[in-house]
Amino acid sequence: MRKQYRSEIVFEDSLAEDPLRQFAEWFRQAMDAHVFEPNAMVVSTATPDGRPSSRTVLLKQFDERGFVFFTNYGSRKGREIDANPYVSLLFPWHPIARQVVVTGTAARIGRDETAAYFRSRPHGSQLGAWASEQSRVIGSRAELDRRYAELEARYPEGEQVPVPPEWGGVRVVPDAVEFWQGHENRLHDRLRYVAEGGAWRVERLCP
Repeated sequence: MRKQYRSEIVFEDSLAEDPLRQFAEWFRQAMDAHVFEPNAMVVSTATPDGRPSSRTVLLKQFDERGFVFFTNYGSRKGREIDANPYVSLLFPWHPIARQVVVTGTAARIGRDETAAYFRSRPHGSQLGAWASEQSRVIGSRAELDRRYAELEARYPEGEQVPVPPEWGGVRVVPDAVEFWQGHENRLHDRLRYVAEGGAWRVERLCP
């Protein structure tokens, strides 16, 4: 299966000075193009001995400090980040023939930031964060549903749900960000920002 991508060439002089501003522009364009869940990204982590794992996670915040998602710190990705902070993020915007690939280091955000976001979540999602011991083996779906029902009875709609101690945000601080634009004949644009001496250098990669 093969598809010819027909897009405008991306030239270096059209890029923003830093990758977060460029990401904001492409993210806006992905939303304008009605890409399904443009904040969905593949988060890849690895154990200290280099065994990788990947999963799709929703980006919840981004600014000049980096990219933030939320998870159970006891999950597989949480444990791997604690042991090896080097991660990769991939935004696969297939309908507009674009990808953004971020590499960098991950660390937990502050509890105040986590609490502020947790309280903005729907009530059911707050309960779900308590009900699920993410990545742990569970005996059955019925057991998961029972946990949720018990929490729903303890914290009815309208009552504040405490933030789970093992749940919170992770910020990825990039050291490189690649912007990939598909073109016909496999002559894709690959423009990568690389952190260098407190500034960003842009380099073009062969497709």
